[in-house]
Amino acid sequence: MSAGKSPRHKAREFVIQGLYQWQVGGQDIAAIQIQAEGVAGFDKADRALYDALLDGVLTDAETLRELLAPYVDRPWEEISPIERGILLLGACELKHHPETPYRVIINEAIELAKTYGGTDGHKFINGVLDKLAPELRPGEARK
Repeated sequence: MSAGKSPRHKAREFVIQGLYQWQVGGQDIAAIQIQAEGVAGFDKADRALYDALLDGVLTDAETLRELLAPYVDRPWEEISPIERGILLLGACELKHHPETPYRVIINEAIELAKTYGGTDGHKFINGVLDKLAPELRPGEARK
């Protein structure tokens, strides 16, 4: 992770790594947090945001998936674990973190997809979250 990233962006990067471990390795939140704490640069992440987002996604994953489902054009299992994690993270932030503007949430998700996802993954992420935002943020995001 480069030095120019904000503590909030770093927190989201660590959440995505944790969600990958949860989906692929079946690790629980305690194991994910212990591993993250041992990674160089974790001390530069916004710990409160990291904890809130990781816990929020893992606690609410099924509901978040249901919110995303109408906007996803393929079976959930066919989406890469990284992109599933980014979608869940974006949906969690849109739903539970009104203090963060929806455009910031979508832009962060796009950046994470460009860094960690597949070639055109960021376009897919943008399309899904852009359609979900007006549902979760009707006063802020207009269709």
